[in-house]
Amino acid sequence: MPGEPTDPAADGTFTEAQTQDSRAAYAGKAGQALGFARAQIGRPCVQGASGPGSYDCSGLTLAAWRTAGVVLPRTAREQAGHGTEVPLTALEPGDLVFFHADAGHVGLYAGNGTIVHAPGPGATVREESVFFAGAQAIHSARRPA
Repeated sequence: MPGEPTDPAADGTFTEAQTQDSRAAYAGKAGQALGFARAQIGRPCVQGASGPGSYDCSGLTLAAWRTAGVVLPRTAREQAGHGTEVPLTALEPGDLVFFHADAGHVGLYAGNGTIVHAPGPGATVREESVFFAGAQAIHSARRPA
């Protein structure tokens, strides 16, 4: 009826308080995911592994976000189609950053221009510059929750 409050999800508008609540909820989940990922630093990278002793890139992001109650698809390419696309200029800790033309590699944005990722077989999980493979290697970013 006219004059009655509307459901923000129904008309697409949100109050400032609802936007802040949403950001706070994301930050909380992202903090859990990032804390988990950082705790894996130094573990071996093994293709197809999703923990707990070793990880591949998407296995690490899947396991990290699972600790925050968010279910992600298994592969980096599938994860690249999950969640909300984020401009690279608006990255927040916890966002997934994808690399290479095929989005075949993923890392968890940690803030300050760094990601936590499992670089590849024979390496270990590490935190390093988002530009580890050069700026041209960055494909896209997604916010999973």
